[in-house]
Amino acid sequence: MRLLKLLTASPYRTALIYLLLLLNAPWLSAAEINASVDRSSVNLNESFQITFTATDSPDDDPDFTPLEQDFEILGQSQSTHSSWVNGKSSKNVQWVLQVMAKHAGNLTVPAVQFGDDVSQPTTVQVTEGASTKDVPANSDLFLEVEASPESPYVQSQVLYTMRLYRRVEISQASLNEPELADAVIEKLGDDSNYSTQVNGEDYWVTERKYAIFPQKSGRMTIKPLELTAQVVTATRPSFGGFFNSRMTKTQRVASQSVTLDVKPAASSFTAQHWLPAEQLQLNQEWSGDFERMKVGEPLTRTLKLLAKGAMVSQLPELSSTKTQDQLKSYPDQPVLKEQKKSDGVLAFREEKIALIPSKEGSYTLPAIEVPWFNTKTQQMEVARIPETTIHAVAAAAAPVPAKAPVEAAPKPESIVPAPVGQAQQSNIWLGVSGFLAVGWLATLVYFLARRPAEKPVPQATATEVNLNDSIKKLKQACSDNDAVAAKDALLDWGRQKFDATNLGAVASCCDARLRDEILLLNQTLYGKDAGQWQGKRLFQAFSENKARERISQAADSGLEPLYRL
Repeated sequence: MRLLKLLTASPYRTALIYLLLLLNAPWLSAAEINASVDRSSVNLNESFQITFTATDSPDDDPDFTPLEQDFEILGQSQSTHSSWVNGKSSKNVQWVLQVMAKHAGNLTVPAVQFGDDVSQPTTVQVTEGASTKDVPANSDLFLEVEASPESPYVQSQVLYTMRLYRRVEISQASLNEPELADAVIEKLGDDSNYSTQVNGEDYWVTERKYAIFPQKSGRMTIKPLELTAQVVTATRPSFGGFFNSRMTKTQRVASQSVTLDVKPAASSFTAQHWLPAEQLQLNQEWSGDFERMKVGEPLTRTLKLLAKGAMVSQLPELSSTKTQDQLKSYPDQPVLKEQKKSDGVLAFREEKIALIPSKEGSYTLPAIEVPWFNTKTQQMEVARIPETTIHAVAAAAAPVPAKAPVEAAPKPESIVPAPVGQAQQSNIWLGVSGFLAVGWLATLVYFLARRPAEKPVPQATATEVNLNDSIKKLKQACSDNDAVAAKDALLDWGRQKFDATNLGAVASCCDARLRDEILLLNQTLYGKDAGQWQGKRLFQAFSENKARERISQAADSGLEPLYRL
């Protein structure tokens, strides 16, 4: 009782409150709440989604009143996702709002209060949009396509957008993919759905996006898309109204074709490797202090290249420079990734190089430059890591062990002859030892004679020899930058491995990077505006493809079957 009075006394009350606050500090941390929109640009009278995502339960329910100044809230939903991974729990809470802008402009989604927690603001571009569209009269279902830009540079990204407008209920719908010869086509993200008005009529829209990378210059036409669907026309009551059968009819609609005027590589681009992109970043990281490396100990240098609006096969090799003899370098296999977002493709390349100095001193790593063409500014730019000097110091010397004291040499003792009985006993043991040695040798000879003959080392099959011969020819052709010889070697390799008879068929059986390099070789051989071909990138992609195959085969061979028959 006396202790309770002491703790509640004025001088101690404040300290007690502070202690309780510190003990509950984890509960008082603010939840991180991010806001995002499903499309960065929308037309007026089009609905879109605003998603609020909290990494933990926020302080209170959200107050969406600030949104009503610029947006009309059409509906909202809430979901919670919890997971437990590696002993750690995580929780995401999402609020999804269907909204429509009240006016055009670059509008800000304001910060929203969740009790004491606040979301981060974001922006959306709202345009007036076309008030009317050239669509068939009384059309309940139609397709619209567009490409941007329509005059791209060769191997640069074109965003191809398909929109399906409908006022009717459909089922069993099938839509073909865009087709364009001499181009790489990638689907971007998931479809988005929203409502809009066309010519005063309300439509429900499904939007799908693709990234197209034309591989040759000139006029190219994207074929029309075609949709076939069952359109629900009416319901016919049966069995007294308890069950209704739906009446449908098949309807087919097609889009317009889109023509691209593909330009060759810009004449202002003076670098050897043509790399068009919207954005590009190059940076490096070190696993330790490169200004005080230790002799004989490795330090890892990580090079990262990120490009928006480019494919990973277009990104160049970064760590091709040879280091000094006293600085050994051991590069890892590069990490190649692609992310397909709604606004285009993000390509990522990462290279890790372990550096080990063999003596003290300073070593200079030359600058790394990646020339690229900015498709937005129409200018050549150079991403650069400046020249880097690293310093190696001697590793800490190990402590020298203390010398053991030198013992004095023993004094020689006088030799006393052994008695006669002891000499006879020694002769007996000598004979026994000789007998045992002979028996051991006889046993060894017996087992060596019975040992089975060694199995012959399996010889390489004729197919393996031919494949290796094709690879050697390909390596030599790439080293000589001989496109025709490289084509012949690839066809010989592909014919044996995939039963493929042309470069396009060989490319379709390889991973993305090697496929693109083979298509580039094909363009060099048969394209209208082909330039001088460099084989280094093709054989590098070929080697990486082969390494992935070996890793995959090793992983597969290590798996035990689920069931034994």
